[in-house]
Amino acid sequence: MAKSAYQKLKLLYILKVLTEKTDEAHCLSAQDIITELAAYGISAERKSIYDDMECLIHFGYDIVYVKARSGGGYYLGSREFELAELKLLVDAVQSSRFITQKKSRELISKIEKLAGPHEGKQLQRQVFVAGRVKTENESIYYNVDRIHKAIQDNAPITFTYLAWNVKKELIPRHNGKKYRISPWALTWQDENYYLIAYDDEEERIKHFRVDKMSRIQELTGEVRKGGDAFQAFDVAEYTNKTFGMFGGEQEIVTLQFPEDMVGIVLDRFGKDVDIRKTGEGVISVRVKAAVSGQFYGWLTGLGKRVMVLGPYHVREGYIHFIEQIMENYH
Repeated sequence: MAKSAYQKLKLLYILKVLTEKTDEAHCLSAQDIITELAAYGISAERKSIYDDMECLIHFGYDIVYVKARSGGGYYLGSREFELAELKLLVDAVQSSRFITQKKSRELISKIEKLAGPHEGKQLQRQVFVAGRVKTENESIYYNVDRIHKAIQDNAPITFTYLAWNVKKELIPRHNGKKYRISPWALTWQDENYYLIAYDDEEERIKHFRVDKMSRIQELTGEVRKGGDAFQAFDVAEYTNKTFGMFGGEQEIVTLQFPEDMVGIVLDRFGKDVDIRKTGEGVISVRVKAAVSGQFYGWLTGLGKRVMVLGPYHVREGYIHFIEQIMENYH
């Protein structure tokens, strides 16, 4: 592109420079802006910069001029988002389990560009303090979009469902069986995305973890089933009854699981847990758990195949928890 062609883009480049390099504490003088434009192959004179600023202000941009002997100049006053709002967006992205670490970094990098050049660094610092368990399924970001499109198109989908193995790998369930369902709603609970759908084969409403879904394909030209069932279905009530959370004082707890339940451990506590084989088809895991009634209730829901090995007071606490429940039935 010839240099003269770049001149037509001068206003856009001025706006780019103001957005990326100025804020209330960092101004650019007319001469600074001329220097910045020169880096893009655009020549400018001081008087033309004044005219360009007036043009941008007239269009609606909040460009402020600070008059001072040193450090004065122009800066972009207000932006689309306040810094506090961007921090909320960053925290939401970083805390979302259904977004991978890689995709989180990409999204946060884009959010930074909405802030000033120096305020953006405050957003980046938040990335390193979050350290939450994230999904391993890199395609989930696009899976959500595919599901939304299928819902809008009133079309069923097919997919393979994944599960953890003892090697901490996500592999297809049921030898790669292809599920066929009619998607109706997406819900976010326990920091995970779930799809509420009508199972065409079983003819009932079911839910699926979106980060465990792979190879999603929309069946174009076909129509979803289960409309009547979903119309009488309360998503909020179903979500509250089906999913749960627990809290309390955190401790390192050793649990014994059958090997085929390793996915439950990895889903709840992430891949950093210590897993050891202790026998044929049996593993022990060391997890950081918030020990409370909710935690004991979660263990109880897993049934008699799970045991608390230690520490002693947690094991005894769980026994006492079960005894208290049993007292209601004597």
